[in-house]
Amino acid sequence: MASMTVLAATAVPDHLRGALTRWLLEVTPELYVGTVSARVRDELWASVTACIDDGTAVLAYPSDNEQGFEFRTAGHQRRIPQDFDGLTLIAFRSKSQGMATPSNVAGQEGSSPRERR
Repeated sequence: MASMTVLAATAVPDHLRGALTRWLLEVTPELYVGTVSARVRDELWASVTACIDDGTAVLAYPSDNEQGFEFRTAGHQRRIPQDFDGLTLIAFRSKSQGMATPSNVAGQEGSSPRERR
């Protein structure tokens, strides 16, 4: 079943932006919205994580949980999703601690809160 998908991609390569516009509308620069199936959403996310380079990306989509949505992050993030008993909250890494990367924030890239439990 298709559902609303929102993807914010910052500082990603132009070819990735073009690929995303085949499936989603770029409603403002670097913000993509559309209604796609879970399979298409997962394939788009795989493309984003494979081509992210120095950029960042956040994917949000509906889910059957208390918040009503789940999200995934990729790239160098200052905001780090944290699971608190099924509720996903955002922790901020201070600028002095450096940016979070997939190598120093275990289980964050490409995973949803439900997958990290």
